[in-house]
This record gives sequence, C-alpha cells and structure tokens, in this order.
Amino acid sequence: MENLPEKQRIVITGVGLVAPNASNLSDFRAKLLGGVSEIRTIDLRYVGKVHAGVCTFDETRYRKKKENKRGTRAGCIGVYCANEALLDAKVDFSRYRRENTGVYIGLTEHGTVETENEVYNISKFDYNVDYWTHHHNPRTVLNNPAGEITMNLGITGPHYSIGAACAAGNAALIQGVQMIRLGEVDMALCGGISECTGSFGIFASFKAQGALAEHEDPKKASRPFDRDRNGIVISEGGCVYILERLDRALERGARIYGEIAGYAMNSDARDFVLPYGPRQAECMRLALKRAGLEPEDIDIINTHATGTRQGDVEECSAIKEVFTGSPKTFINNTKSVIGHAMGAAGVLELAGNLPAFSDGLIHPTINLDNIDVDCALPNIVAGSPKQLDNISTILNNSFGMVGINSVVIVKKIMEG
Repeated sequence: MENLPEKQRIVITGVGLVAPNASNLSDFRAKLLGGVSEIRTIDLRYVGKVHAGVCTFDETRYRKKKENKRGTRAGCIGVYCANEALLDAKVDFSRYRRENTGVYIGLTEHGTVETENEVYNISKFDYNVDYWTHHHNPRTVLNNPAGEITMNLGITGPHYSIGAACAAGNAALIQGVQMIRLGEVDMALCGGISECTGSFGIFASFKAQGALAEHEDPKKASRPFDRDRNGIVISEGGCVYILERLDRALERGARIYGEIAGYAMNSDARDFVLPYGPRQAECMRLALKRAGLEPEDIDIINTHATGTRQGDVEECSAIKEVFTGSPKTFINNTKSVIGHAMGAAGVLELAGNLPAFSDGLIHPTINLDNIDVDCALPNIVAGSPKQLDNISTILNNSFGMVGINSVVIVKKIMEG
C-alpha cells in the first residue's frame, strides 16, 4: 500500500463510539485493558431475564429529547457517534463540504424494535391499527440511522445503510474507502450501529437456536474459546469513523489513527447460520494480498468469535490455516468484554484495538478459564494485556449470518 499515491491512501482521523461499558474511546480502551465488563441482566418483554450489553450515554448532547422520541434508538446512537467522531477529528465544514460528504452505516437489522413496540402498543387497544404511529414508516426504512445522522448534521451528500449481518461495520468501512477513492465523496462518516437489546424476537430466536449465553454471573457469560462457552451475549452499540485521504489529513495536521491498508469480503454460499472456516481463510488471505502483507506481518488479530460452539472452532481453524508459521502474531477477542454488538461489532472491536499503535498493548480476552482444545491457538492474549515493543498492523475479522465474511487490515502511519 506504500506505493499508492497519498490521494489514494485512506486514513482514520476520528472515532466516536458507544459501547456497553463506555461512551468514548479513551474510557473504552481503559475498560478493555482492565478486562472490565459491564454486561448485566435485563428483564425483557416475553422472554424474561437475559444477559445483555446496554449502553449509557448522553442521549440529548446533540439533539433534543423530542427528536429522539420521533426517531429511533439506532438513530440516537448514530447521531451521538457521528458528532463525537467529527469532534475527535477536529473536522469542520469550512474545509470539507457537506454535499461532498458521505454517510455509510452498517446494520445487522433495523426496524425490528420499532415494529415489536407498535404491535405491543396496539395490543392494549384490541389491536386497533388506528393507534399505530404515523412515524413507523420513516423509523423502519433501512436507511433510517444513516439518514438521521445527515439530518442532524445537515450533510447533503449520499447516505445509506449497508445490510451485511454482523460483518456490516467492516462493510461500511470498506464502502467509505471505495467511495473516497472513486472521488464520489471527499470525506466519509462510516461505521455500524445495533439496537438489538430492544428486540425480544432476536433474543428469542437465539434462545431457540440454543445460542443464547447463560451464566450465573452476567459478566462471565460471554466467553469465546472457553470450553464452557454456551452462546452469544447480545449487546447494543455504535461506532462511527471519519475517513479521509492521507494527503488531506496531512495537509490539515490531523491526528491519524491508522490507514485502511487492505480489506476483503466473500461468501460461504453454504448455510443460513453455520460458518465455514475455509471461506474465512480465503477472505483473510485476500485482504493480506491487497494490503501487500504476509501473515507474519500482522501483529494483532481481533477475532470475530462470539462464544458459539461451531463458530469459534471454524474461525480458529481458519486462523491456523493462514497464520501457522507467524509466531509474532497475537490474538485477542473483544466480545468477551462487551458481548456481541451485531452490526456495530466489527467497528467497535477495531476501535478498541487502534490505540495499540500508540501504547503497544494488546488488550486481553477475558473469561477464558479453560480453553477448548479446538480453539487452542498460540499467542491468544488472555487475562491481562500483552506489551510489545511495536505494534503496526491489526487484522479485524467480522463474519455474519447467511455466510458473509469481512476482513479489514489497518496499518500504523509511521512518523516522518
């Protein structure tokens, strides 16, 4: 990627996020390094008590309470994250024009929460649809969260949502890179959002599949790679990045988190829910090829592993296939701390690892008490952080239902 002209090299200059344990990157990083999970038990309509990652943030910092009421939870999270990302990047619209700015938001699902709520509300009135809100249609269209961001910020460039299951956050990052390189936009706000914790249907479906995590301590329920893992902890969250060309970022003296050095997406083409390690391995290899890197060049692999039996094993098999012979590649998992934030998962997890370029620390996987022999990869960082002399590359895996795989590789920009 070093051979590309600076106008074709795309960098991250701002991050805004909401996670179940933090509402800014600094706090998020501290919680990850400390292995501090704030997963809790909630009482969900029709389902009962379940473990979940629920976000707490200043919901009226960037728009009024009545605007939140008219909009969606996903939109509220998105507006907060987008504004925080712009502030973090120190971007104003005197340098970048609103009509040349794109907003691309990855989603696993959208509209489920709103539909369930409306059905519940009219059930109190003998299912009389006269009580169905006229706000329902704009709340549930797929472009809603991205559109709510544009309305809040007055951005008149293109906006849309990208439905890519739990690979959606990575997919939105890839879209942002491509659109800037094509010259369609000068700057992109892109990332992922999930409001899953408001949907009883999503919890009920995972429970019916036998894939909903259970544990007497909610903070220990999410345990990827562990022999005693028993499923997913569902979380909400969001993360939005500011992407721009390297030359323009350097010109304005921006702080650069890293460069999107390579990426890939592919499909298993096999099953609705069961992942397939060989295709995941192909996706990682393609991302490495596009980045001009070898497996041994990667310092951190942030795994997708969710805590399901087969899912963790398939990914570990894929990593073994690609990275055997890479003794300096270390592996961690962010979902062990925050649960699975679905459409936001990939970008939240990448964000939590980006500060490693500065502090040289790899945050640990927690709740890994007895590793599954089929997941016993060398160099899994567990229990406490791992300090390295230098960290310059991160490979971020994010895979989803109906067989969609995504990999994004980020490189440190070397000073000078």
